Amino acid sequence: MSPPPPPFGRGRRRAAQAFDEALDDTELVAARAALAQGRWQSARSLLVHTGDDWDRRGHRVAVLAKEPYCAAWAREWLLAEPDSADASVLHALALVRRALRGKEKPPRAREACRDAAALVPGDPTPWLGLLMLERSLGAEEDVVRVFDEVRVRYADHHHAHHLMVGRLAERGAGPDPLHEVYDFANWAAEQAPADSPLAILPVVAHAERYRVLARAGHESADPRAAGHWVGRRARQVMKAAFDWWLEWEQDGHPRRLIDLNFLAHAKCCEGRGAEAAALFHRIGEHVTPAPWAYPDRDPTAAFRAARASALGTT
Repeated sequence: MSPPPPPFGRGRRRAAQAFDEALDDTELVAARAALAQGRWQSARSLLVHTGDDWDRRGHRVAVLAKEPYCAAWAREWLLAEPDSADASVLHALALVRRALRGKEKPPRAREACRDAAALVPGDPTPWLGLLMLERSLGAEEDVVRVFDEVRVRYADHHHAHHLMVGRLAERGAGPDPLHEVYDFANWAAEQAPADSPLAILPVVAHAERYRVLARAGHESADPRAAGHWVGRRARQVMKAAFDWWLEWEQDGHPRRLIDLNFLAHAKCCEGRGAEAAALFHRIGEHVTPAPWAYPDRDPTAAFRAARASALGTT
């Protein structure tokens, strides 16, 4: 039986105020709204037109998959079009999202990802779904193996690199200026094309490492008071990333606002208000939980306070 449409009311109003993973992708927002009402044809059209823009496809599938009834509607789509690779990929990532919420058995989600991958051997998206799952539940060797499968298909996959940085940063709770996550992020940034947003990955690694250190009590829970952001390594990383952003001419990457939030957060922690202000102007209202929530903060409140300070509106 098909699931009912979600109810209207206070619950939906609260959800509307939460962080929106769709960011500024208006086509994705429209397709997700249609999918929530059972009109999977909009998602079908969206994914057809996305084609092999792998970062955009991964972003769109991952966001659609988070819709609470996505798995059920994707099954309906598969009943109508049993050979649809897009329906299979969407269904697989929907099961991953459910497994991460404790609503589905992880082995079933893994099997669905592998089945989808077999239908579209060149598509990194089913492997992205599997990496999302293993990043939280898998062993180290599983995470590395699945990440390699993504990179074989698309070496500069944005979301996959962020997932790897988050997982690597959690290895070892104590301070280590030579931690492996820094080497990984630097390597990925150097391997990527000159116009790739992976240039900002070292900033992401620095923030993820702060999250781990602060939660372990090795750094202040107030990122602005933490020495993590003012050392020589930090200054070099922040300057290189900000200089790259100033020259970046491609402003259409689907996940660029995530990078800009990481960079604005870093500039605020570094005490570079003017540079942070330029970033806040580009971010607008598109706040992302990471890294403003680090280590255990209200991300919206932290973002607004930092933005007001940088823009001089406090």
